[in-house]
Amino acid sequence: MSEFLEAMAFRHACKQFDPAKTIPAEEFESILEVARNSPSSFGMEPWRLIVIRNEGMRKALKPSCWNQNQIIEASELVVITTDNNVIRSGTRYVKEMFSRRGLSSEAVETYLGVYKNYLASIECDEVLLENWAAKQCYIACANMMTYAATLKIDTCPIEGFDKEGVEAILDLPEGHSVALICAFGYRVNPQSERKRLELKQIVEYR
Repeated sequence: MSEFLEAMAFRHACKQFDPAKTIPAEEFESILEVARNSPSSFGMEPWRLIVIRNEGMRKALKPSCWNQNQIIEASELVVITTDNNVIRSGTRYVKEMFSRRGLSSEAVETYLGVYKNYLASIECDEVLLENWAAKQCYIACANMMTYAATLKIDTCPIEGFDKEGVEAILDLPEGHSVALICAFGYRVNPQSERKRLELKQIVEYR
């Protein structure tokens, strides 16, 4: 089995972390680096990562996260948010993200036009825009979790939270929203038996 598949087999949604075990700083930074290098639609990188290390803030977040113990027990807690305003068509940010590729001004303008047309039916609805940005965050989070597994670091992606409550505690800037939360650390209990559908049940060849 390849190292990657071994990591996939190791990874699971860890429900109980050992609060006495801390992820080495260089390893955690490399996990964040994986997020930074993850792909995103049009290369817009809409994610903004907030690492919650303050014990008081974690305790404040726990009730808004369905009182899940991972919030306070994990070695590292990352709240993945989106910056919805900067990714709207016509912003300086979007133009800079295309311009950084070293393209000609004509090519940049072409990309800006394609981007505007693509977002036309999305950015007119705040929920649709948030959801589109959140999809990119899930890509980054999945990459972080799989990479963490290669380091024998456990993770738990968390969608069970009161969005408005978490955003209020974090005092997010206008236009920012929480996509998901991910806990990182080391398991206490052995991993339970994995249950998955057979390949033939999920794959269709045409």
